[in-house]
Amino acid sequence: MTPQVTVISAPGKVLLAGGYLVLDPKYSGVVVATSSRFYTIIRSSTSAGENRIKVTSPQFLGAAWIYDVEIGPQGFLLMKPSLSNTSKNKFIQLALERVLMLAVELKGSDAVWELIKPGVDITIAGDNDFYSQRAQLEASRLPSTIDSLSLIPRFAPTNTTLGDVHKTGLGSSAALITSLVCALLIHLSVITAESLSEANVINEGRALAHNVAQYIHCLAQGKVGSGFDVSSATFGSQLYKRFDPEVIQALMVDELPSSPLYPILSPSNAAWNHQVNSFQLPPMTRLMLADVDAGSDTPSLVGKVLAWRKAHAQQARFLWDELASLNDSFAATLLELGSLAINEPETYSAAVSTLRSLPHDQWGASKHNDATGKFIKTHKLSEEIRSKMREMGNLSGVPIEPSEQTRLLDACVSEPGVIGGGVPGAGGYDAVWLLVFDTPTMPEGVISPLTRVETVWANWKEMNVSPLSSTESLERGARVEDPSTLESWLNQISLKA
Repeated sequence: MTPQVTVISAPGKVLLAGGYLVLDPKYSGVVVATSSRFYTIIRSSTSAGENRIKVTSPQFLGAAWIYDVEIGPQGFLLMKPSLSNTSKNKFIQLALERVLMLAVELKGSDAVWELIKPGVDITIAGDNDFYSQRAQLEASRLPSTIDSLSLIPRFAPTNTTLGDVHKTGLGSSAALITSLVCALLIHLSVITAESLSEANVINEGRALAHNVAQYIHCLAQGKVGSGFDVSSATFGSQLYKRFDPEVIQALMVDELPSSPLYPILSPSNAAWNHQVNSFQLPPMTRLMLADVDAGSDTPSLVGKVLAWRKAHAQQARFLWDELASLNDSFAATLLELGSLAINEPETYSAAVSTLRSLPHDQWGASKHNDATGKFIKTHKLSEEIRSKMREMGNLSGVPIEPSEQTRLLDACVSEPGVIGGGVPGAGGYDAVWLLVFDTPTMPEGVISPLTRVETVWANWKEMNVSPLSSTESLERGARVEDPSTLESWLNQISLKA
């Protein structure tokens, strides 16, 4: 029996390494899923009325859409936007249309109609980190710190429209689509809630949700992207190699396809040849993220780099192969550190205790063990990756790591206890990431790496740097949430489970 309330969350993402390369199935990307998540809440029997689906996103002005559903020829469920809608949302409409079509294929129109007929109410909300909180902090006269961000109410209103909001680059559209698709598939009994249990990361239900979310996200964007953002939203932190774009090409049409969706979207379709290998940052480290108030147009950056690659194929191939080797070594070294923490905890803890209070250029002179060597290697690899990304930017005429970002990152990386950093994804002016040591306590009188970095950001004059509170999500990807444990914020966004 379909539950009265279905709540699904999916994490955001940070591409630590593999920018641009991840577009090519030959190369992998190092993707970290964030603790910031998108939530979709679906309820049956609502005030929207019979045969209607109502979708609201209460963090935005005018973000409500109603769709009328009816049974059409041959049992198809036809969905039309209500005339009362004041705006359109292509992402949500396509998700509803295509998941309903798939559900009818797999469960039959009568079964799906019985679930839709009473009315369906859908609420979508994203954690604050997906959107810039500068205005909220200034209005509350709070300093731009991680502690200050914790004082802002969860799911704070943006006081603007969806089209005008300042995003922070955590993959909001992918997290939204993944949470919505998973929630719909579970609510319509296409997959089970158990498919999204933490202990069951790779299974047929989760794989189907991934394929459907990839398809809908690509369709809404009008192109078949690399898919690392949807993949991390579904499966969590990972080493990712993309799928062949041809797998969904036949379905990339605005009108409802005349052929069934499931044969193409099925997990048993071997054309879905993406590779997902589990990844996790080592213990006693923390991912730090900052929103830099000087945004970049990611599609424009990507287009220019790919044009350069096409025009200078041999030069680009040599550089990309060098970068790929560095990226793979970076990921492997971080995973080795994680294994060392499990197998030799005393060795690992001793290295962290020493290195957390020293700048990287003093690590080699410290008391040395296997973990120390691997942290030194991680730092060197992150710096070499930055250098090669800057080289790509110079050759292509694209500001992948602009000089302003280089100065900021160099200042941060020189601080004690900072392992490495970079510009995430396609680069540009709008964000930075850092990996720092993070232990519950520090020796008396020693400032933590997190505090040191926050001080650099707060005093930085060249650009406005605002921290995000996100860390790595350890709960893997999309998951089922218990509505009873989320009562306070369900009430906050005008829902009562």
